[in-house]
Amino acid sequence: MKKLFVIALQMIMVLLLNAQSPAGTWKTIDDATGQAKSYIEITESGGSFNGKVTKLLRADADPNRKCDKCTDSRKGQLILGMTILRNLRKNGAEWKGGKILDPEKGQEYTCSVWFEAGKPDVLQVRGYHWSGLWRTQVWYRVK
Repeated sequence: MKKLFVIALQMIMVLLLNAQSPAGTWKTIDDATGQAKSYIEITESGGSFNGKVTKLLRADADPNRKCDKCTDSRKGQLILGMTILRNLRKNGAEWKGGKILDPEKGQEYTCSVWFEAGKPDVLQVRGYHWSGLWRTQVWYRVK
């Protein structure tokens, strides 16, 4: 009976871990000021996760601001509504292989995301530069 309980508990834990998904709305925090910056809505389609800016939170944010520094097809697009996170795919306990755009700098980085241990409402978002440098932000789930 004890073995059956342990097996059932392990199966429940696997299901709970697999049920976690970065899909949802996340609040980003400005690295420089520590203040809330925007909401990013992450959606899943065909196993790929993408995220777009759905709300600007800073009081001085211009909703008509465009990505003038972007160098791809997003150049000149409004930042509000822009897809900044593309093609993340599940890989073990994290999602990898995607790209994330910093619209303030117009630069795109390789990206991976994962949940902070034991906190399904805290997402670690890491952007990697080709030079080997990286930066990690913490995003918080909006309920």
